[in-house]
Amino acid sequence: MRLEDKVCIVTGAGRNLGQDYSVRLAKEGAKVVVCDVLDCAETAEMVKAAGAEVLALQVDVTSEEQTLELARRTVDEFGRIDCLLNNAGLMRNIGPTSLMELDLDTWDRVFAVNVKGALLCTRAVFPFMKEQGEGKIINVSSGTWLHTSRTPNSSNSHYVSSKAAVMALTRSIARECGQFNIKVNTLAPGATEVELGPDQMPQADAERALGRRGRSEDLTGAVVFLFSEDSDFVTGQMLLVNGGMEVY
Repeated sequence: MRLEDKVCIVTGAGRNLGQDYSVRLAKEGAKVVVCDVLDCAETAEMVKAAGAEVLALQVDVTSEEQTLELARRTVDEFGRIDCLLNNAGLMRNIGPTSLMELDLDTWDRVFAVNVKGALLCTRAVFPFMKEQGEGKIINVSSGTWLHTSRTPNSSNSHYVSSKAAVMALTRSIARECGQFNIKVNTLAPGATEVELGPDQMPQADAERALGRRGRSEDLTGAVVFLFSEDSDFVTGQMLLVNGGMEVY
């Protein structure tokens, strides 16, 4: 129960790792706000089954109006906001990834969700965290921007560039937020079966120093650390959780 009575918002909570993050936070004693453009009813039931209070909301993180409403509804329901996990992101089904075939509308959409979404959610919760004198924010990036493309005909530049921008966002606001005791860090996962499926990871095991692909518990444990008092003197950093695929 390392997060007992903490109020935690998880974006992109409708499926996959978003569900796993939400359930783990619930098991650690948090009150969880689950939100997504998708229906979060299933996630909410999973959180309840883990013994936690939950608020489920349908939110488009690219909308300033909806992110402000997310923060307001959270405070109305639970009285405060302790933690924000900016997990919402676009990765799959985002079109051709070669340099010349990349669709520019897709580029804009990926940046809108992955970067602007994190910014808007952070801005929405910031006044409440500032007023209460503390808070913790995790922006989910990726280790992909630490290496060059591993295939000759696909750079995936829209996704990779957006995840590098997420880390830059964390670094750029950490000092400003720090004066109000708000810690902002980046979680950078490697590929997991939960997100990609076993058929899409033929080389993943061999490429990692630890010789296996990531599991959801590897990432949920990192989130608990960054939201707990154990990380109270950690801000502006990137925690790379990928079994040693890259070294940072």
